[in-house]
Amino acid sequence: QLVESGGGLVQAGGSLRLSCAASERAASRFAMGWFRQSPGKEREFVAGITGTNAIFYGDSVKGRFTASRDNAKNTMYLQMNSLRREDTGVYYCAADPSLHPELISTPGEWHYWGQGTQVTVSS
Repeated sequence: QLVESGGGLVQAGGSLRLSCAASERAASRFAMGWFRQSPGKEREFVAGITGTNAIFYGDSVKGRFTASRDNAKNTMYLQMNSLRREDTGVYYCAADPSLHPELISTPGEWHYWGQGTQVTVSS
């Protein structure tokens, strides 16, 4: 089970920090990732950390977002800075026990999903 938290309403240029807590202790060895989706659009890759702690980012968030994980807490974080209106959406946490890094940006390849948390950036 994955539980996201930390979403909310923020002004453009502001920051938010999302958290994703995994209930399974083995998740510390899983790949974990963040995706987002806004109405009428496909689910978009935001960031991901492999089981060996390699970190990848979507092009639209590079230099502004930072993904990290605390394996002792089975939790992944997404620090979002310099937020823009186009960052608005529902942010989903994902996990997978054996995801190949080449597939990290493909939503259909992830096994577990959280319920999502809304992020709204106002101008």
